[in-house]
This record gives sequence, structure tokens and C-alpha cells, in this order.
Amino acid sequence: MSLHTLLALFPFAMLACFLLYWAGARHAWGRRETAPPGDASAFAWHFFVPCRDEETVVGTTVDQLRADFPEAHVWVIDDDSEDRTGALVAARAEHDRRVHLVSRRRPDARVGKGAALNAAYAELDEYLPAGTDRSRVVVCVVDADGRLAPDALRLVGGAHGFGDPEIGGVQVSVRMRNVEDPEPLPERGRVRNAFARLLIRAQDMEFAVANAGMQMLRIRTGSVGLGGNGQFTRLSALDAVAAHEQRPWQRDALLEDYELGLNITLRGHRITHLTDTFVTQEGLPHLRRFLTQRTRWAQGNLQCMRYGARIAGSRQYKGKGVLETLYTFFQPFTHLAALLLTVVITAGLLLDGASLLPGSWPLALLFAAGTIVPFTLWGPAYRRAFAPDASRLTGVLWGLVLWLYAYHLFVVSARAFVRLLRGRNGWAKTRRNAEAVGIGPVAVEA
Repeated sequence: MSLHTLLALFPFAMLACFLLYWAGARHAWGRRETAPPGDASAFAWHFFVPCRDEETVVGTTVDQLRADFPEAHVWVIDDDSEDRTGALVAARAEHDRRVHLVSRRRPDARVGKGAALNAAYAELDEYLPAGTDRSRVVVCVVDADGRLAPDALRLVGGAHGFGDPEIGGVQVSVRMRNVEDPEPLPERGRVRNAFARLLIRAQDMEFAVANAGMQMLRIRTGSVGLGGNGQFTRLSALDAVAAHEQRPWQRDALLEDYELGLNITLRGHRITHLTDTFVTQEGLPHLRRFLTQRTRWAQGNLQCMRYGARIAGSRQYKGKGVLETLYTFFQPFTHLAALLLTVVITAGLLLDGASLLPGSWPLALLFAAGTIVPFTLWGPAYRRAFAPDASRLTGVLWGLVLWLYAYHLFVVSARAFVRLLRGRNGWAKTRRNAEAVGIGPVAVEA
């Protein structure tokens, strides 16, 4: 078989892998079980809230956590903020013994979220009395703009969560809190606001159904991933990782959350995902900030390749889990390969009207259908589960939006490779929607 033919068949091989993965996720989503509530009082709960210049949101987040979960402790990590973040939290800690301020200063501060979380882990370790049953202590990471559902602890502490002694970590679903905001960009005009609303809606669909379906599939393969918001872990599982890796969260990781999940699984603990409860966060209405965030995620995905050999040789990962995890690791590579191949095919058509395979237009149409239909089918599923008042046609249109939205993966994968080749491993904090427009994401080079 010639190189010419291999290049032509490569996209169909990638499409076959994608369709197989999508079918598994879609089936798992449709067969998901309802999680029973448990006894939240059987556990001691500690929230970690990493913050860097979060004065616009941190006060509301701390107040909500203390109001909805009065028996829990809230540890706010002020990563050398240049605004009033530390002062706002200190004022609350002065009158509430369950609010704790973890203050960090440069040069130790502003080197990544993982390092900030490790500082809170160290202070929690000092705070707990000797003899504490650390398997009954649960740490939950909540973003500075996060809002955890009031029923979260009951469900996370139930039989599908930490009620099962083998479970070391639980990830809850993530939703976009501003998905129904009629004007995400005030005074920016109707067209920009319409685009911003669609961008936020696509992020909500991505997390609520597409990513949730993927996590349901991962429950079956034993490779569930942890996210950065709504991430619950047993303290004993964090201890096991720290004993092997010197710290729970990796200091140089751009995806410190996902890497933590890999390490917890490698240490023999199971991780699960719950779709019956959730944490909300702000969807990003600005394309530039969105691409900056996703480029960091893509580059973090590339960093995870270093775990490939360990996972393939581990007894903790079964065959399906190894395949699923490696498939996830290789996503940026396949996106970049598809992007380069698209350029080659397009150049050939423009230069001499020739395609890589004779008579390939029917194949091109089949390929297009194979990429468009799976994304489109998530739209009606999302409508039924989260927006039943919307019309069926709206659900289909939302699915088409999700298909177009998915093309950002090619852009951010290319950007991630460029950053990697240039040796740029900096961590950029995403600006909150309520912050002044003139303040951009601040990158810290590692």
C-alpha cells in the first residue's frame, strides 16, 4: 500500500476510533444509574479553594460553602494575590473558626495550582489531631468561582461514592452557571452577545453531557479522571500519592487535577464520577480567554504522556483502562495530524483539483457525516436532561453548535505543541468575567 493511500485512509482510521469511543460514551450516558444519598456526617469535609487575585468572587464562594455545609472547613489558599483576596478571607476567618487562610508569598507562590494545593494539604496535616482516621477525611477542591450543589456531600458520601471503601476519589459534574445569561458581554452589541451566549452554551453541553458520558464510560474501563473543580479525594488517598511522589499534586503540572487522578489510581484506589450532583462555574464568553485556557489544558495533556509506560505496566489498570487512557493522551497528536492532513488535502485540491483518492467525494461526504452526527446527537440529549422547555429543533441546533465548537481542539492542540517546542510551560490564571477588561491572564513561566 502506497504512502499516498495511507495518508488518505488515516482520517478514516481516526474517525473509526472516535466513533467507537463516542458510542461507548453515549451508551454509558444512557445507562447511568441514580446515585443514592448517604450519611455526610460520617466524614469530615475540608474544602480547598485556590485563589490568585480573586476578590470579585472569593467572598461569595466562601459564604456559600459555609452556609450550605456548616460542618465543613474551608481552606482558602491566597497565592500571593495583588488585590484584596487575602484581606476578605482573613476578615471571615477572624469570626469563623472553620474558615482558614493559607497565605503564600513569592518566590514560592504563583508557580501553579498544584503547588498552592500542596500548601493547603500541609497545613491540613498539621491541623488534624494525631490518631485521626484519615480515610474518613475528605478534601474537595472548589474553584474560586465555584458553587457546589447543596446535596453534593450527601451523594458523594453515599454508596456510589465514599460509602464504598475502595473509592479514593469522586468527581462531580460541572455546569456553567451563566448559561442562561441574556447579556454575557454588556455593551458589546447584539452580535458579540449572541456569539458569547453560544460559546457558554457549548461549554455547558461539553461538560454536562459529552464529558459526563466520557466519564461514565471511564467508570466501566476503570480510568475516571479528576477535574479541577468539584474534585473530592480521601485524605488517605492523597497520603498514598504523597508517600510515592513527595506531594499529592505535581508542582509542574498544567493538568494537576488529571495527574492526581492518574496517581491515585496507580496507588490502588478507584475513582468514580457522579452526574446526579454538580458544581457550577462561570462559562467563558471571550474567545481569547477560552483559547488560552484550553491551550493550557492541551499542553497539560501532552505532559501526561510521561505516565504512559507506568500505566501500561501497572496492575491497577486493566486492558480497557490502558487503552482509554492512552487514547486520551494521544488526542492532541491526532488533532495536530488531522489539521496538517487537512492542509495537505486542501492544497492539493486548490493546486490541481486532485484528491488523495480517486472518486473520493462520496467518501468525503461519509466522513463528514461521521464527524457531524455524533456531536449533533448530544444536543437532543442535553435538551432532554437540562433544558426540557426548549424545542426539539433547538436541541438539534445546539448539537450543531457543539460540532462547530469542537474545532477549537485543532487550534489549541497546535498552540500547545508550539508552546512545548518553545519550552514555555507557564501556568496562566484565567481572568474572571467580573474583572476589569484591561487585566489579562497572567502567565508564570516554570
